[in-house]
Amino acid sequence: MSTSCCAIDVHTHVVPAHLPDERPEFAGLPWPSIKHTDACHAQVIISGKNYRAIDDACWSVPRRTEQMPGMDVAMQVLSPMPELLSYWLPTNAASVLARHVNETIAEMVRAAPDRFHGLGMVPLQDMDAAQHELEHAMHQLGLKGVEIATNVNGVALGHPSLEPFFAAAESLGAAIFVHPLRPAGMDRLVGPANLEQVVAFPCETALAIASVITGGLMKRHPRLRIGFSHGGGAFGQVLPRMQHAWTAMAPIKAAMDEPRATARKLFYDTLVYDETALRFLIDSYGSSQLMIGSDYPFSIMDRQPTRHSVNLGLSDAESDQLLFKNARRFLSLDA
Repeated sequence: MSTSCCAIDVHTHVVPAHLPDERPEFAGLPWPSIKHTDACHAQVIISGKNYRAIDDACWSVPRRTEQMPGMDVAMQVLSPMPELLSYWLPTNAASVLARHVNETIAEMVRAAPDRFHGLGMVPLQDMDAAQHELEHAMHQLGLKGVEIATNVNGVALGHPSLEPFFAAAESLGAAIFVHPLRPAGMDRLVGPANLEQVVAFPCETALAIASVITGGLMKRHPRLRIGFSHGGGAFGQVLPRMQHAWTAMAPIKAAMDEPRATARKLFYDTLVYDETALRFLIDSYGSSQLMIGSDYPFSIMDRQPTRHSVNLGLSDAESDQLLFKNARRFLSLDA
């Protein structure tokens, strides 16, 4: 049985220690800032309110590298805290923020290139600006692609308006990692605010994947490498229903390629916290499409992200796929 010594964690987040000061022309916008409370702790402030308490694991290369061995992780893929994607800002403001975050991630990668790879962010509220920043992130900063949200101000990923970005991503060979953000259905939740991450995120991710399939994204861009966080959320339960409808309903079959075949072209992380759930992902999507994910360094993270794959009794070949080979293919490290 393979060990987790070479595991690549594709789902980890960065918050820079500092963000650009709010410019006069950005006054009144929900511009994020970092308020340090001591050397190792800070608050993310948005619109004058505490959004999230963070610590130096969000920005410190030494802190991350010293914690990785205890998680049985050899490499991390760094991506922005999703709220920083800021699709609700005007393009000029969002571009300033994206460039700063991308440069921060690239600097962290340069500080420990044997431990990190980086995914940046782009202002998807503007197709021209998004393509420009994607090219800069990959060609000038050496990032492997970008993280995007499951929707862009309510627009589904499969919507034609986002086509120019995905065409550019395919052309550039960018890895696209999708994370839920501002999910649908929040008005239906009863309970603490944390339920957004626990309940709404998986449903939001399922909607995003469904839109990719029903919108024909992979048919138009067969070389696109797009991966989904949190094991694809609730989509594993939606997929058999879509597959049956595709078989039984002529309008649905005419509108899209086979759902199951398309779903097996996408990538998914393993962040489902449970061996039975992970086995279900393998059965649904194939061992060739799954990658280790932890959600480091936030409170919901899996502190031992490789343990479930190790405990499943997989073959050495399957184990290597989950631990590092699929991630290398997703990031195009062997190209």
